[in-house]
Order: sequence, then structure tokens, then C-alpha cells
Amino acid sequence: MTTATDTAATQASVAEANRSRILRHLYHHGISSRAQIAKAVGLTPAAITKITAQLIEIGLIDETGDIEGAKNRRSIGLKLDASRFHIIGVKFARSLVQIGIFDLAGQTIKLDTLPNVYEHTIDETIASIHKRIKTMLSKDGSIVAIGMAVPGPYLRNAGHTAVVSSMQGWRRINFIEEFTHAFRVPVFIEQDARAGALANYLLFPGNRTDNLAYYLIGEGVGLGVIDNGRIINGALGVASEIGHVSIDVNGRACDCGNVGCLERYCSAPAIHAMLVEEGTLVPDAAGMEHAEACRRLFLLAQEGNAQARAMVRTIGRYVGYGCLIIFNTFNPERIVIGDIVSEAGQALLDEIERVVEQRAIGAIAETTTITLSTMPTDATVLGAAAVATTQFLDHPSQFFPLK
Repeated sequence: MTTATDTAATQASVAEANRSRILRHLYHHGISSRAQIAKAVGLTPAAITKITAQLIEIGLIDETGDIEGAKNRRSIGLKLDASRFHIIGVKFARSLVQIGIFDLAGQTIKLDTLPNVYEHTIDETIASIHKRIKTMLSKDGSIVAIGMAVPGPYLRNAGHTAVVSSMQGWRRINFIEEFTHAFRVPVFIEQDARAGALANYLLFPGNRTDNLAYYLIGEGVGLGVIDNGRIINGALGVASEIGHVSIDVNGRACDCGNVGCLERYCSAPAIHAMLVEEGTLVPDAAGMEHAEACRRLFLLAQEGNAQARAMVRTIGRYVGYGCLIIFNTFNPERIVIGDIVSEAGQALLDEIERVVEQRAIGAIAETTTITLSTMPTDATVLGAAAVATTQFLDHPSQFFPLK
């Protein structure tokens, strides 16, 4: 039996969905008339008029004046001003934490990198994040939400990461308990690679496809997959953890308990370890941070050093094995490779494509594009902001008093 409460909840859900459809249209298409919105989202003109009046009243959208409508008629334009609302994005990446302020369109307003994190400084880093965010909120009244991108495999309901290779101390941090109710604005937490996928999907029109994979290769190896326009999460929130798929059943031991994990062969810490073990290519590698050592290698390769180029090809081969797994498991239309290792550039991509050409199922390879990330800002910290922006667009009643 349907109760009055059930009916009210259904009506509220429909109203929220319709507001979201209008906001998303304005977000992606810019200034539009009411008639254009009605045609695009499939609502009646009367419904559009009612909903947009409410959104204008609370200051979420604005009228812009006359624009040219159908049959040369004059219409009043509506817009969502992305610069009016700000989002804080926080990236956690083992030894690296970044905090930025962005507008809804992903434009960077402020971006800070915290001092390098070590096992014994994790608590100090958490305290610093709290302090910095509170300072940002006190100085910027336009901030409406906070997004956080954390290393996977992230147990989204439990609030902590199941395993963090090379820095297990992060496992004891419960991100939900630590941050969800700590500030005056809502906080949304997502696994780092899924956040990167959302950034590419939401903020980078060139990558906007309903079947997209973001292949993060940095201090860890992760994957975020958007399938038919929806992010894949899994029962615990740890779907698509490609970094802990074994590519060698007799291979190197991993902190997750498996052996031969992809992450042990092409992540920044794995590359750093290779350089330290080799000893001569980057003689001072042992005293560097992971990213610095990788970038020194990539620079040598770009300058033509034969040994460095050979190492980049080896790394590219392993990254290519990961692409094959992505092909056969998720069949995306586009794979975007990002984070530290993508900085190896065209030489890396050439080797990936060579592996794909040799080993992939032809019909899949022919219809899948592999690119390196071209985002001006790190896709994960931008992705953290995109996580919150997505919530803002999908659930405006969480941020404004709407009925």
C-alpha cells in the first residue's frame, strides 16, 4: 500500500531530478532560453517556467537578457554562473597531498601542495588539512562543498582504504569520521581514480563519452570507469582496482597479499625502486621523492638517453598490459592515462600502443582510443572537486532550501 509519505518522497525525488536536468543542461550548454531547455530535457514549458523561477529566486541561476529564440523570436536567456560557486578539492596520494579551490567549471582559483607525507607525519598532515580548509572557508563565502579523492581500494561505507602500498599508515585513517561533519559545508569522498574519471567526464569535453576509463598511474595504480554514463562502484566501493590484478603469478610480492600486482611494475614507487636498484642512471635517486625520480628518468629519455628510453619502454609495456585488462573487462570507448607516469609522454604511449596492437582483440582495439591526460591541473585533485560539483548539480536541495 502506498502511503502519503511514499507519494511525497516520490514527488520530491522527481522534482529534484528535474532541477538537476535543467542545471546540467545549463552547465554543459551555457546560456539557453526556457524553450530550448524544455526541448532538450523533455519537460513542458510550464514545468520549466515553474522550476527556473524557483532556481532564480534562490540565486542558483540568472536571467541574462534577450537572446534570439526559434523563428527569430526574442527570448530571455538563463545561465548557471559557474564562477559564482566554489569547491574545495583535496587529493590524498600516499606521500603527496594537494588542496585547491576551484569554480564549478574546474577553473583553478588556488592550489597548494602540502609538505611531503611520511608514515610518522600522517597525523600532522590530517591536522594541517583541517586547519587549511577552515581558513579557506573563513576567507571565501562562495565555497559550497568539499570533495576528497583518496587512494583505493577505498571501502566507501566503512570510510577507510583497505590497503595502501608503500604507506600502510593511511589505512588507520577513517575519512568519513575525520572529515564528513568537520566543516560548515558538505564533504564528499571518492576513490582517486574514480574522481579522475569524473573530472575527465564532467570538465573536459574532449573526453566526454558515456564509456570512459581513467587509468591513474602515480604513487599507486588505479582505475575509474564510467559505463553508460554511470560510475562503477561495486558492492564495497572497490570495483575496478586494476593495480592489484596480478600480471605475473610468480612475480613480486605486494602489500595487498597478492604477488605480481600491476602496481609493483609501473607505479611511481616501483619505478623509483628500479632506479635505486640500477644505481647509475639517476645516481642520487635514493635521496629523491618518487615523483622527482620518475621525472628525472623521463627527462633523460626525452633527451635521448638510450638506457632511460629502454626503461620507459619497459614501463610502457606493463602499462599496456593494464590497458588489455581494461579492454577485456570494461570495454570503454576511451582510456585516459594520467598522473605521474603519464608524464613520460609519447614514448610511453608508443609502447602501450605496440602492446595493444600485438595482444588485443582486434575489434576492441579498433574502437578504443588511448590518450595521455592533457588536463592543465592534476586530474585527481580536480577530480576531487568534480566529485563535489557532481553532487551540487545532481542534488541541489542539499545546498539550497528547495521544495
